[in-house]
Amino acid sequence: MTNEGADAVDKGQIYSAPEISVVTPMHNEEGCVEEFVQRTNTALLAIGRPYEIIIVSDGSTDRTEALVSDLCQQFSALRGVFLARNGGQCTAMYAGIQASKGEVIVVMDGDLQHAPEEIHCLVEAMGRGNALVSGSRRGRTESLVLRRVPSRLANWMLRRVSGCNVRDMGGFKAIHGDLARGLRLRPGHHRLLPAIVWMRGGAVEEVFVSAPPRFAGQSHYGIGRSLDVLFDVLMLWFQGATHSRPMYLFGRIGLFVLIVDVAVGSWLLWQRIYQAEPLTERPMFFVVVMLFFAALFMLAMGFVLELLSDAVSGIGAVRPYVIRKCVGAHEPVA
Repeated sequence: MTNEGADAVDKGQIYSAPEISVVTPMHNEEGCVEEFVQRTNTALLAIGRPYEIIIVSDGSTDRTEALVSDLCQQFSALRGVFLARNGGQCTAMYAGIQASKGEVIVVMDGDLQHAPEEIHCLVEAMGRGNALVSGSRRGRTESLVLRRVPSRLANWMLRRVSGCNVRDMGGFKAIHGDLARGLRLRPGHHRLLPAIVWMRGGAVEEVFVSAPPRFAGQSHYGIGRSLDVLFDVLMLWFQGATHSRPMYLFGRIGLFVLIVDVAVGSWLLWQRIYQAEPLTERPMFFVVVMLFFAALFMLAMGFVLELLSDAVSGIGAVRPYVIRKCVGAHEPVA
């Protein structure tokens, strides 16, 4: 794209149908906003396809929203979506995805630990028929104990549970727009997107990207998130094991426990009839009773979760956030 074309975009050209949407959640990132927008805009101009940049303020209390509002006057492709309160990274990302229009959505952090200059790597890989492309970070310099080791462990568990071979599930991603907007993302799902898409049958590719240090400000990552990842992995395993039908898992467990219970109970009954051994004085008798109630509990749990699953599907259109304000050329957001 020529410099003339670049100037036209910056001075007011508005894309009604952007092909690329960059979605970036931010929470108190006033030190990074201007640098992020300038570098991202330049990187997208170099790609030469219609684009939009959506910054979602996740209840920021510093000058992040004021800076985004000012930058919207300079960059016509920039849009700010300001949430009413802090809902977490995944909720903010979900809000940005729902506000997007692009055929390809690039999700990236706003602290510039994902280099905007590498957006083209993900977009080019999407052109090879992938549903999602994940950026695998090389040369990470964060804390070994607090960041890199937990990340490697979490990624290993996700690969084992999902069967998706992506080595770095979190962070820098490109995903097909219609697919992304059709997902019902819950808190924590931003760490699982490659696995979720893979388990749905989508083609997933991994490309190597750099891992520069944070441009400014403080990291919002804490050791507590490592525990959150563990629970996310367990939930992903549960969803995969049940194939979206809880009755399949709990019904099988309950049936297996019931079969064991009947076998052990039959053996005790045989001993009572033919060897005249008292039942109530044997510990195994109480184990049989407990197994029977455990089997009933598993079957009942399967029924209850099945009904809850249907209920959740029915109300899935309810979004877990409230947009307080939108700024930029594309202000209306559904």
